[in-house]
Amino acid sequence: MSHGVPASGSVLQRSSSSDGNQPQVPGRGRSPEEDDRKIRRREKNRVAAQRSRKKQTQKADKLHEEYECLEQENTSLKREIGKLTDEMKHLSEVLKDHEKICPLLHCSMNFVTIPRPDALTSCLPR
Repeated sequence: MSHGVPASGSVLQRSSSSDGNQPQVPGRGRSPEEDDRKIRRREKNRVAAQRSRKKQTQKADKLHEEYECLEQENTSLKREIGKLTDEMKHLSEVLKDHEKICPLLHCSMNFVTIPRPDALTSCLPR
């Protein structure tokens, strides 16, 4: 009962004959020059593949270094943002405290919307 399925031996024979490592059929063999050329081509291809992999690794290493530098810079900038935010809060509080006692802001005669430089210097601490 084969039902059109080839015998298992013929399947193995077919798959093994398609393998490139099997010797050539007599009469169709390559000359020694062709074999040398094939060996040289394989060696050249192997060297080129090694060079390509090395270049790829170097590129990945460079990207990783760049990533590390950017991470450090990001951390530093976040720290600076925190410091500047704290300074801004402090200065805002100082300004609010000053506005409570500033004579220029409480003067009923002061209708000028743009402060004068000489008036501002009288408010500043000495």
